[in-house]
Amino acid sequence: MNVTLPKEKALKKREIIIYILIISFCIISIIIAFYVQFYTRTDLATLIGIGENKEYNEKTEEEVQLLKSDFEQIFNNNISNVSEQNNEKRKDKNKSLVYTGIEKKESKVDSFDIEVHIPQINIDSKIIDKYNKEIEDVFKSKTESVVESQNKNIIYTVEYTANIEFDVLSLIIRSNLKEGTSAQRVIIQTYNYDLRNNKEISLEEVLKIKNINEQDAQDKIKNEIEIEQKKVEDLKKLGYNIYGRDASRDIYLLENSKEFYLTDKALYIIYAYGNETFTSEMDMIII
Repeated sequence: MNVTLPKEKALKKREIIIYILIISFCIISIIIAFYVQFYTRTDLATLIGIGENKEYNEKTEEEVQLLKSDFEQIFNNNISNVSEQNNEKRKDKNKSLVYTGIEKKESKVDSFDIEVHIPQINIDSKIIDKYNKEIEDVFKSKTESVVESQNKNIIYTVEYTANIEFDVLSLIIRSNLKEGTSAQRVIIQTYNYDLRNNKEISLEEVLKIKNINEQDAQDKIKNEIEIEQKKVEDLKKLGYNIYGRDASRDIYLLENSKEFYLTDKALYIIYAYGNETFTSEMDMIII
């Protein structure tokens, strides 16, 4: 015998299904919104497929060369693009998120000439404490040793700049050392911190934020280093003594590329060979 439910009960069953679907959709939307808010910088509409996905546009050769030529000008010993929300992260509310912790300009005839602006990051975090300790160990310690030097004719400078983009605090520090007749040495160190998730951020993570394919970035690094390597080899044949490159070295792999600086205009990936030895040579990949 076939049993047919009354229409009223069938209707209630359909309503229950609709309610369940609505509630499920709301729960999924909340989960997605939470994920977007705390773990990604992707627009919610884009993430769920109803917004335009903004693809990365590669820079022209002219734009890249202009950014490279302007690189010397970015060091203003300050921080840019700080929002009110970013400022809430400050440990000391009376100071900037990044400020000049040590500033010194001093000369002594035939001994030294220094001008240093050494930054401190003003965030209460064990990771930031590690950054600040490293900055002091490298740049403050060198400043002190230069000041104590006698008759060495040393020129030493330290400068920095910082920026916030996609809630990523990016700090770049450059020091320039010239001691007597020794080769000039340029050291560049960068520190990149995810303000949203309170953690160190890698180059690969930044590439994802900027919607840049990792393999495309790796290929660009490899191609540009190979070009520089060929230039160096040609110059060495002419008798010039220039720091050599080897594009096959692991230092050029994305996971080993630790020195990078992020702005609204570009992502700078920097290979400063002075970090390892006495040279001012460096390669800069701009994406």
